[in-house]
Amino acid sequence: MRKTKPKKRILLPDPKFNDTLVTRFVNNLMLSGKKSVSYQIFYDAMDIVAEKGKNIEDAPLDIWKKALENVTPQVEVKSRRVGGATFQVPTEIRPDRKVSVSMKHLISFARKRSGKSMSDKLAAEILAAYNGEGGAFKRKEDTHRMAEANKAFAHFRF
Repeated sequence: MRKTKPKKRILLPDPKFNDTLVTRFVNNLMLSGKKSVSYQIFYDAMDIVAEKGKNIEDAPLDIWKKALENVTPQVEVKSRRVGGATFQVPTEIRPDRKVSVSMKHLISFARKRSGKSMSDKLAAEILAAYNGEGGAFKRKEDTHRMAEANKAFAHFRF
């Protein structure tokens, strides 16, 4: 490559939980640069998770982290063209991309959910992912299934 790689920006931890992972999630959740609105949605969702998950002994933040872990894919398929044919080649995902993909899936499936407010939808998706169900979890399962089905083309890895 001609250009040098851009240096990683340092994320500041969020004000309530003092966690950089929360800040990263909020940045993905944010629309049109409205970070305060995004923080409010996330914190409201955490309150709803705490309220709905009373029978779960974990803290709301731990529930959210476990939900993220449950929707994090280990492998993905990438299209690779070999001799006029396109193959779906299973590849492992870099650790930072794993987190990014899981957050984006959780947010996108929360947006698609039916509910009153975004915080309600996000809380519902977090609890569903924590229990191993919901759209984001299903997407991870589908990705893994696709990679398993195309394991024969793993030698085309690049």
